[in-house]
Amino acid sequence: MSPSPSTNRFSDLLASRPWLLADGATGSNLFEMGLVSGDAPELWNEEHPDRIARLHQSFVDAGADIILTNSFGGTRYRLKLHQAQDRVHELNAKAARIARSVADAAGRPVAVAGSMGPTGEIMVPVGNLSAEDAQAAFAEQARALADGGVDVLWIETMSSREEVEAAVAGAATVGLPIVVTVSFDTNGRTMMGLSAQDLAQIEKSSPHKLAACGTNCGVGASEVVACIHNLAEAAGPDVVLVAKGNCGIPQFVGGSICYNGTPELMALYARMAYDAGARIIGGCCGTSPRHLAAMHQALLSHTRQPSPTLEQIVAGLGEVSTGARAQWAGQQSREAGAAPGANLQRGAGRRRK
Repeated sequence: MSPSPSTNRFSDLLASRPWLLADGATGSNLFEMGLVSGDAPELWNEEHPDRIARLHQSFVDAGADIILTNSFGGTRYRLKLHQAQDRVHELNAKAARIARSVADAAGRPVAVAGSMGPTGEIMVPVGNLSAEDAQAAFAEQARALADGGVDVLWIETMSSREEVEAAVAGAATVGLPIVVTVSFDTNGRTMMGLSAQDLAQIEKSSPHKLAACGTNCGVGASEVVACIHNLAEAAGPDVVLVAKGNCGIPQFVGGSICYNGTPELMALYARMAYDAGARIIGGCCGTSPRHLAAMHQALLSHTRQPSPTLEQIVAGLGEVSTGARAQWAGQQSREAGAAPGANLQRGAGRRRK
């Protein structure tokens, strides 16, 4: 049984702390543990549960307050690629139980987030996957994760409004808190064209209240921080934001993807993401326990500052896309026409969190 809302670990942590540290990468760290490209990480919940538990434990040891289950590709559509579409409940529930056992042994409150990634299908009207079928697939996965004991359903790396809405509707059927993150990886937008302002509008209009929303993955830490700034301006001070950026910039080296982020860069990213408005901060692809430990120490020693300027982000973390810059400039233009003091009030609201 999942915990009642009054005793939900995730909600309680969020209510009691100014920031929470989410974990780092799953896939890239599993490759280091022997996963072969093209294999389904979710099958390791059954085949190598000890390795999955060891990865979770390494993030808890690094300071993570939230660990994500090894279930990113856990819908029947993704599992069908590995002839495992009839094992949705088994593999997702096992993923949740592995993470739950590690969290419960941590000696401090650690929340378990049920990772729910895209189906890999293109939805109507562009593709063939209907909203009803997508919602049913996400509901099936959500029920399995809830049965395994997760505290929150974590919908991540989304790119289209239609799939976000279907995933949220499916997740809402089990009554747990819901987090949504999209990947701004195409010139300040998602692959399907969503901007930070679009995500803020989705959050506002959703019939199911989101516990948090934000961005993950993407093209680098600088882009994530810029998008968090843009999202904070569009969403307002009362929306909890999530930053879970890749470990630096992805590079193709020796036939494989590597990430150039150092622990020092990720520590700076964590501080800047917090200053920009994020309350939940973690790492995505390439982020190891060593990187996460540096992020943890950086946040522990940091007092929230005003949101960084675009120049500070570029100087510290690297270049920002033209699209993200344009959204930033658009926000400033709109604020210039707003009532005097409106922007100051929004900024002060973010810093109070």
